[in-house]
Amino acid sequence: MSKCIVAQSGGPTSVINATVAGVVKANQLNPIYDTVLGGLNGIEGILHEKFVDLTNMSEEENRILQQTPASALGSCRYKLKRDNVEDFEKLIKIMDKYDIETLFYTGGNDSMDTVAALSEYAKEHNITNHRFVGCPKTVDNDLMHTDHCPGFGSAAKFIATTALQTWLDVNVYTRQEVFILETMGRDAGWLAASACLSGIVDVLIVPEVPFDKDLFLAKVAACLKEKNKCYVVVSEGARFADGRYIAAGEAKNDGFGHVVLGGAGKNIEEMILESGTASRCKVQDLSTAQRCHASEQSLVDVTESFRLGMSAHMHSANKEFTGKMVGVRRRDINEYDVEFFAIDASEVANYVKNFPTDWLLANYSGITEEAYNYMRPLIEGNPLLVMKDGLPAYVKPFYMR
Repeated sequence: MSKCIVAQSGGPTSVINATVAGVVKANQLNPIYDTVLGGLNGIEGILHEKFVDLTNMSEEENRILQQTPASALGSCRYKLKRDNVEDFEKLIKIMDKYDIETLFYTGGNDSMDTVAALSEYAKEHNITNHRFVGCPKTVDNDLMHTDHCPGFGSAAKFIATTALQTWLDVNVYTRQEVFILETMGRDAGWLAASACLSGIVDVLIVPEVPFDKDLFLAKVAACLKEKNKCYVVVSEGARFADGRYIAAGEAKNDGFGHVVLGGAGKNIEEMILESGTASRCKVQDLSTAQRCHASEQSLVDVTESFRLGMSAHMHSANKEFTGKMVGVRRRDINEYDVEFFAIDASEVANYVKNFPTDWLLANYSGITEEAYNYMRPLIEGNPLLVMKDGLPAYVKPFYMR
């Protein structure tokens, strides 16, 4: 038998490690491979032959790995470009050198593009002894075809909980005030919309609907007149009709060429104050916390992430299984249940699944019941955490060992 390798790429989530744990556990139960390697820092690390052996991971470490946030194997923003043949040749030589048959790559849009590109290269060069499998993850929930992405449910739970808690805090005073919560979401409004699960959001601003400043200020003014408070949620990727981002920080790009955003909440605050709509605002940017806060994981989310890793491993028993992403599909619209299926990674890569505009209420007023029905099952349950010295126990990142 040969080896497999699992690696992580892009922005982490609070449950991304559960997929790795699922691959490892599946191979322990059904040893398709002699060895399960972990690739440190994604494709970038694999190209430098940075591996760890995960094959004989203990039951305890596997359990704690599932509740460990961020990417325990390390991540990367390395773009595998199709015209850079040297990278492809080098990667195949490394897989040959270490007898690695299958690469499981856990990530978002760009990671699925990596899976697609590698499988395309292998097919073009008649390379049949190496296979590439995608495992989706992204808090943004913007991957096509899969019902939802592992990581989104826990992030949504954290955002909705934070919205409810901060709303209770801001309401202790009699003074007039606008509270602004900024979430991630460069191209899609899933995370911002999830704040509505709290039941307290007055104004929702997402990338899918062009931002109208006058309409927004009128909405805030009406809300303040009615109850002296206004709770606003804005996605970092919200933009004007001409495509300009509300956010201030659009000067830099990440390693994949995506704009780095930040500052939408502060700009909204300036609009409100400068217009005289309100005299006091408070801004809370959830920033990194929404993707790494793991002490409030959704039990549904972490369980599905683990099961997806196991499913990906099972699918790989088929020697012709390559260039695929393993996704999640709801079985029953009446009672929540899922199954795992496979789709060509090329059908997922570089596409964006937007928040449905027909799930949005007019005038920034929130989301429809259909949206609530979609999101509510994803935040259900709380896993029983393993604790140490009063804090959640986490594994030491493999790249730090």
